[in-house]
Amino acid sequence: MEPTRSNTQLINFLQKELAVSASSIAMALRHCEQDPGPLHMILWQYGLLSLEQLEQIFDWLEG
Repeated sequence: MEPTRSNTQLINFLQKELAVSASSIAMALRHCEQDPGPLHMILWQYGLLSLEQLEQIFDWLEG
């Protein structure tokens, strides 16, 4: 899946602010191809984000 502009901003936030690894993000992007959904929710569903990190993402998305 080609990252959209908003996904690119989210990916930057995930890597810089939450220290999510590039391999975790790549895996989630592959899963988005088969099971479309928000990237952050896929990462959380596969245990690659904590609930606290997910809350930080929601705060960032609102801002």
